[in-house]
Amino acid sequence: MSQFRKVTEHLSVSPQITPEEARAAVAQGFVLIINNRPDGEAPGQPAGREIEAAAKDAGAEYLAIPVVGRPTPEQADAQAKAVAAAKGPVLAFCRSGTRSIAAWALGEHGARRTPRHELIRLAKAAGYDLEPLLPPS
Repeated sequence: MSQFRKVTEHLSVSPQITPEEARAAVAQGFVLIINNRPDGEAPGQPAGREIEAAAKDAGAEYLAIPVVGRPTPEQADAQAKAVAAAKGPVLAFCRSGTRSIAAWALGEHGARRTPRHELIRLAKAAGYDLEPLLPPS
């Protein structure tokens, strides 16, 4: 089972999840699952539509924001806005969780909602190093 890493009260990130893990996430209270992984990135990876169906069948919303490499400003903005607008906890995933937390943090930083030092602290507590990724404030 994937490890859901809590970043804030509203956001957790995870490495790749399966449809079963999507259902488990909804059972734990997640109301939105964000998929930051493009389909077909690796052999054996579950298709986004399978995870979407499982999430929706369990009662959550699903959003695909596939990121290749570094998140674009548009992807980062969309991720941060989706997390901020969600009516409860959000789980975002990709291969390792790095693109998911990076997309959110870049969006937060770009909108100046959360200071850089706080984003770095939150990421580090979840096991990610965003210091080289986030531009200076």
